[in-house]
Amino acid sequence: MKTLVIIAHPDIEQAKVNKRWKQELQKYPQDIVIHDLYQTYPDWAIDVSVEQRLLEQHDRIIFQFPIYWYSYPPLLKKWFDDVFTHGWAYGSKGKKLVGKKLGLAMSIGDKKENYTESGGVGFTVDEITVPFKAAANHVGANLLPYFAVFGISFEATDKDIAASAEDYIAHLYGRS
Repeated sequence: MKTLVIIAHPDIEQAKVNKRWKQELQKYPQDIVIHDLYQTYPDWAIDVSVEQRLLEQHDRIIFQFPIYWYSYPPLLKKWFDDVFTHGWAYGSKGKKLVGKKLGLAMSIGDKKENYTESGGVGFTVDEITVPFKAAANHVGANLLPYFAVFGISFEATDKDIAASAEDYIAHLYGRS
């Protein structure tokens, strides 16, 4: 079954990494379905039934986004709030996501060494992504190892970004 990649970047046309990743993903339409939330819902009026059906059709779902203030972009948060409903995603009758594989692909502006206990952020990426882990656990899904690229804001060259796109595809295909 195809992988669904849900992209949540508020300005992907200006985004160096997420735009390049999206371009790379588009080379694999036989295996990857791309769903860009900000493009699909510019008015933020999420069609819950459409989103739920899309999730039901895929066993592997990847959330691709930039880290924003140590979290994820606001439309992705709204998407989770709207789509992961009681009786569908969780609760005694909410079993639609049980056994699904959820993954994260994150572009991170800061340097990797700052995402340590003693670094400038003071937290690791594993700690920053706890809400995703808790959500996956709550709905019975399995959280895959994340993919992240650091230093995007000030130290990534075009060559680094191109390499990260290739690494991202290798990660999705289990070749990393």
